[in-house]
Amino acid sequence: MKIKFCGASMGVTGSCHLITTDKHQILLDCGQFQGGKAMEAMNSEPFPFEPENVECVILSHAHIDHCGRLPLLVKRGFKGNIYCTDATADLLDVMLKDSAYIHEKDAEWQSKKNARTGKPPVEPLYTIKDSENALKLVKPVLYDQLLEINPDMKIVFNDAGHILGSAVTELWVTEGETTSKIVFSGDLGVTDRPILRDPTKIKKADYVIMETTYGNRLHPANSTSIDELIKITLDTIKRGGSVIIPSFAVGRTQELIYQFNMFYEQHSEYQKQLENVNVYIDSPMATTATEVFKKNAQVFDEETKSYILSGDNPLDFKNLKFTRNTADSQMLNNDKSPKIIISASGMCEAGRIRHHLKHNLWDSRNSIIFVGYQAEGTLGRQLVEGAKEVKLFGETIMVGAQIHNLEGFSGHADQKGLLDWLGGFQVKPKQIFLVHGELDSKKDFAEIIKAQFGYEPVVITENSEFELETGTLLSKEEVILDAMDEEDIAELKEKIRDIKLEINSILTGTEGIIENKISPEKLQQINNIILELEKASVNLGSSITAEDRDTRPLSEQKEK
Repeated sequence: MKIKFCGASMGVTGSCHLITTDKHQILLDCGQFQGGKAMEAMNSEPFPFEPENVECVILSHAHIDHCGRLPLLVKRGFKGNIYCTDATADLLDVMLKDSAYIHEKDAEWQSKKNARTGKPPVEPLYTIKDSENALKLVKPVLYDQLLEINPDMKIVFNDAGHILGSAVTELWVTEGETTSKIVFSGDLGVTDRPILRDPTKIKKADYVIMETTYGNRLHPANSTSIDELIKITLDTIKRGGSVIIPSFAVGRTQELIYQFNMFYEQHSEYQKQLENVNVYIDSPMATTATEVFKKNAQVFDEETKSYILSGDNPLDFKNLKFTRNTADSQMLNNDKSPKIIISASGMCEAGRIRHHLKHNLWDSRNSIIFVGYQAEGTLGRQLVEGAKEVKLFGETIMVGAQIHNLEGFSGHADQKGLLDWLGGFQVKPKQIFLVHGELDSKKDFAEIIKAQFGYEPVVITENSEFELETGTLLSKEEVILDAMDEEDIAELKEKIRDIKLEINSILTGTEGIIENKISPEKLQQINNIILELEKASVNLGSSITAEDRDTRPLSEQKEK
């Protein structure tokens, strides 16, 4: 068995890893390179494998640096299934179409520019039609369901706590007389954060592919960043300015909505000061993504589920406004009254945020707040590093606004969080491969792993291939019981008891599991049924408690 690292090997974007056995080829992620022209040019290069030979893609989550080349993969010959969680599947429909639209518009703009200088037109990396073709191949799977993707490979998705639907993937690979287990971390989230559950710790693995975005850095406490966010907001409004927040449309925007909701509802002492200050979500993709969040309440943490079931939607409040069209977006910059604008993209490389920066960056009354990672070569990175002026739409803009970088909002686990997750393994992995980090981050994190655990991780510094030793042959029963350990089985028993009290007719014949007289295959089937029931029950609560919203453009809404 071999693993070839084809992306996220020299930085934090372009996640793509090829697993090859004597019979199969599968991909873990197929992400887009981001962060300046040199990085983006890598997207057009040939894949270091033949797309038509790839059997399937296992997708960790819906961020573009992990899924953004799926339409290109299909365009170049891939015809297999794309497996991901059900929430990721919902977000993919938003993310891939939006990405394709940007590629089409960029190609259109460049072609017009080329025509004026006698150069040939350019083709987009892929089109909306390519995205639609990719979406047809998506096969949604629930968390914790054991799925056989071919006769020799099985997977389980575990919650990674990074964004809605993000997954830590367990992959069992049988080759000849041996079976090995690979764990792919995807992007790991931060513990004790609102909306999403904590990252799942895995107990056993032969091989671990692990992200290191913040491998050499610690985040400030999230509560500190929340307090700072509110303080900056109040100070800015007091001096007559607006707060501009570049934010990733999926994940970070929804957490900001949650935090502003809590602040507006729980701090009556600021009611007069804030009653006319609206929070605008000025990103069509973020608006749609927020609706996807509301439809996937089954993967929220218990606190958020409780809010929903009590009738309070934490992703909705009176001062929250969504914009859809360009006219609404332009109105925000024409209106000089204090406001909060949350807009994509999070690194300021595309989207409406660039227009808001053009109109607001020069004004010393305003504040620009960064709440996520800023990759090398991006406009966001320039601003957080203290640029005095920047170029926007061919115009030089002076940086007069206050610039703030609140790393406590990051959706990535910091060094402590990464070490905590790695410490969950109860058996030493044969090898750990460090990816998805800038070089210093990976090297520093490798040294800390060695000092703390005695492991010798491999720091991936370029596209490269490794041959993996295989383990011993595991029976089908052993693989199933590895996917569901004793704690999982105990939790499953409790769930069955609870469900039987309310819907006794649905799970007839489950007495066997409580008496430990049931096969592993039947155990997994029952677990899958329960997961489906849990999803249905929580989403029913979400749909019942959701408030009606006026979805017309702002320009057409009347004051109530």
